[in-house]
Amino acid sequence: MEKTLKQQPCDCLKIVLFGPESTGKSTLAKSLAERFHTEWVPEYMREYLQDKWDVHRERITKQDLIPIAQGQIRTENDKAGSANSYLFCDTNLRELKVYSEYYYDGFCPEPILEACKNEQYDHYFLTQIDVPWEKDDLRDRPDDRLTLFRTFESELITNHLPYTLLEGTLEERIRTAAQVLRTLKK
Repeated sequence: MEKTLKQQPCDCLKIVLFGPESTGKSTLAKSLAERFHTEWVPEYMREYLQDKWDVHRERITKQDLIPIAQGQIRTENDKAGSANSYLFCDTNLRELKVYSEYYYDGFCPEPILEACKNEQYDHYFLTQIDVPWEKDDLRDRPDDRLTLFRTFESELITNHLPYTLLEGTLEERIRTAAQVLRTLKK
């Protein structure tokens, strides 16, 4: 595995917001970090691809996957150093893996696959597709939401990863997440 895709150890619980685009992951990550007075890790892919779109009017290609993965891990490792009891990750490399395989007919770069085998997260919150779709420059699959949701859930189940489904309003999602977080111990 590339050293640039290696997580740094930390003393906090690492929680991942996981699921299809436009399901409230960023809003939840920010809200949970505020509630628990800690750090959250933004989705690096959005920043990277928005810049690519704004400058060149280009969409993602296979060549972007490793730089996106490196940026995501770098950001996560930076934030882990200042997080208290929780670090809320608005996506991770496994999310990038799912999208890569979905968009590129099963293809995902080997370094990302290897990194996914070694990653350490304490819990996943899978976000339901029961919130309105919000169009922007990067989102392009509003009709694929159910298929993508099932793909994300299958990824968690197949890899025996601990997860909780978050659905309903933002307040309902935060309440469910807070209940689960109280049960987790480092």
